[in-house]
Amino acid sequence: MRRIATACLTLALIGCSAPGAMRGALPSPGAETGDVAAADPEEWRWEEDLDDEIPLAVYDPIQPFNRGVFWINDKLYSYLFKPVARVYRVVPEPARTSVSNVFSNLSTPVRFVNALLQFKGTLAGHELARLFVNTTFGIGGLFDVAKTYGGLAKHDEDFGQTLGHYGVGPCFYLVLPVLGPANLRDGVGRVADLFLDPLYYLGTSGEEEGLAIALRAWDFENRLSLDKDTYESIKEEQIDPYLFIRDAYAQRREAQIEK
Repeated sequence: MRRIATACLTLALIGCSAPGAMRGALPSPGAETGDVAAADPEEWRWEEDLDDEIPLAVYDPIQPFNRGVFWINDKLYSYLFKPVARVYRVVPEPARTSVSNVFSNLSTPVRFVNALLQFKGTLAGHELARLFVNTTFGIGGLFDVAKTYGGLAKHDEDFGQTLGHYGVGPCFYLVLPVLGPANLRDGVGRVADLFLDPLYYLGTSGEEEGLAIALRAWDFENRLSLDKDTYESIKEEQIDPYLFIRDAYAQRREAQIEK
């Protein structure tokens, strides 16, 4: 698995570095606006970043393939992931929020390193402070006391944003199985971020690898249970959810990179 991740990272970096893949060069003949599909509730917060007045062209040359994966993701979401999450909601919301806090605390290395790579020293310092405060006073990260009492909110930073910060363009739009919307640059970023995830180093044996997968599944379903049925709303209100989510994702990522 690690060899595959390394190979994917190398190949994708080569692809994103190709001429025309640089930021600002994405619009091309056939580019369209609109679309989506994701299984990660955090990814759905992009609605807040939408700018209705300045539509962003999205290069989507493999749309038939993407729509196929989107359809599969939709069925997995509707008939497997969301029903499980609804049952899991029997767990009180404060407890599920604490679980989410623990996983967020564990992912601090991803945010810290990527903030450093972008020379965002203040944000990197905030992440370190949050890790210390939440791990100690927040009882292993169960409570986000750094935000509640210290005003230190989490700032999402990942390797896709780091690549974008240095001018690497999104390349083409891509829908990933289970993970949902992305682009080639962000797909590379997700592979790179794996090496900063403590759970990645848990799976050195078959048993430990099974535990790591179980923890990731728990994190996924827990976050899905906390989501307020955003995807259902999109499907209900949009004529073409694929196009809506695609555009929303692109705009959200651009906004994150420009921050």
